Amino acid sequence: MSNDGIRIAISGKSGCGNSTTSRRVARALGYPMINYTFHSIAIERNVDFKTVCKWAEEDSSWDLYVDKKQVHMAEEAGKCVLGSRLAIWMLESADLSVYLNAPLEVRARRIQEREGGDLDTVIRETAERDRRDRERYMRLYNIDNDRYEFADLIVDTTNLSQQEVADRVVEEASRRFGVRPIGNHEHD
Repeated sequence: MSNDGIRIAISGKSGCGNSTTSRRVARALGYPMINYTFHSIAIERNVDFKTVCKWAEEDSSWDLYVDKKQVHMAEEAGKCVLGSRLAIWMLESADLSVYLNAPLEVRARRIQEREGGDLDTVIRETAERDRRDRERYMRLYNIDNDRYEFADLIVDTTNLSQQEVADRVVEEASRRFGVRPIGNHEHD
């Protein structure tokens, strides 16, 4: 298979590097990155992001809309990288499903380095977010995001750089499907 038509789904919990990995893999392969979020809705509707979050808290149809829209965009794109918390569960047509993993403390440290704050507080907040996300995914889709062993590639990102993680995904895509990077892809 060439670079035509391969869909890559990348998932993981907050702080695993989903967005960065998805962006780097997409850039390396010359693929579009699908990234439709509540931020996208805020721009489309010309409202504040916090307003969209409030809508979503009160009405789960916003979550359903975002997830359905991402899958539709990926299906329409053909070759693409879809990076989202639920990508490997939702994009059934994915040719390669990738799950990024790291322990809570590692993920919280990364979030703290990116966003600031006290590490103990960030650990607690990250654990709470994990719990809320899992409950929401179970309620909306009956998806247990702690069950990812079906993924084609599971990458423990604990001791890897962002580039090393992206390189592993690109190498797996190349091994399985013969896709090749289009050039230098080492920088965001």
